[in-house]
Amino acid sequence: MRNISALLSILAVVGMVTREGMAQTSPPKTGTRLITLGTQAGPTPRAHRAQSSNLLIVDGTFYVIDAGDGVARRLAKAGVNLRDIGTIFITHHHDDHTAGLGTLMSASWGQNRTAPINVYGPLRTKDLVDAAIKYFSISAEIRIADGGRSLPLANVFFGQDVATGMIYQDANVKVTAVENSHFRFHSGPSAGKHKSYSYRFDTPDRSIVFTGDSGESDTLTEFAKGADLFVTETVSFKDRMQRMIASGQWQVLTPSEQVGIQRQATQGHMTPEIIGKTAARAGVKTVVLSHLTYRDDGNYTDIVEEVRQYFSGRVVVANDLAEF
Repeated sequence: MRNISALLSILAVVGMVTREGMAQTSPPKTGTRLITLGTQAGPTPRAHRAQSSNLLIVDGTFYVIDAGDGVARRLAKAGVNLRDIGTIFITHHHDDHTAGLGTLMSASWGQNRTAPINVYGPLRTKDLVDAAIKYFSISAEIRIADGGRSLPLANVFFGQDVATGMIYQDANVKVTAVENSHFRFHSGPSAGKHKSYSYRFDTPDRSIVFTGDSGESDTLTEFAKGADLFVTETVSFKDRMQRMIASGQWQVLTPSEQVGIQRQATQGHMTPEIIGKTAARAGVKTVVLSHLTYRDDGNYTDIVEEVRQYFSGRVVVANDLAEF
């Protein structure tokens, strides 16, 4: 019996080693993959979802779209070596889309990346990256003194202000941008000053549109025509106001500030109705609901059903680290 038990133990170990070996030598996934890294709307951080960020992988090459708070941790959780992140696209400069950018670039540099990290986005993206260089320069100076690093941050971090149209192309993707309506309601000196983009990534096997933050927009509808995935922000002003009332934030606002928040939430964002009508008119295949207004229970079934009143295709709610 002892010999049989010993033999069974040996066979179990051999089987485990074989399975591990098979897992390690399994072929890498090819084609186009999307991982929704962060799916929470901001600006308040939440415990169980990071803020807006996405990872597009095309034949093993990585592209990050938006870099909200928590993006570096989500990439680590996804098993991505941060040193491999070198191409980043920012839809607009609200901090729930950019607060993790500096940390992501600094961590990549800290992993001994020497190739450029290029950050593409609307006007003032270069300002954003230059500010990150300044912010992390003290840490970088110390790490260079520590040894193991000698390349200045400014030799690696590059912000690229881009206009609309085709903004990037390589062997894997063609990236085009349009200005959406997120800031269209601005008035006075701010009118037209700030830009918000939607991006379309066309790869050899898929087309993926990221709305970024936007209100209703004929330009966006036309831009999304025939896309395989329509990754859209999803906003409920009612949920947001109830949350602000519960926290006491709403009560301390002036009446004009309350009106301003309501205007921004209803004119500069995608409601379920707008999402459904846009997706139907554009003829997209799948709607991915992201940038979600916070809910305690994380249940967005009613939002899905409202979108489906206008759109007959597939509608799914994104979670952090979901893959499409």
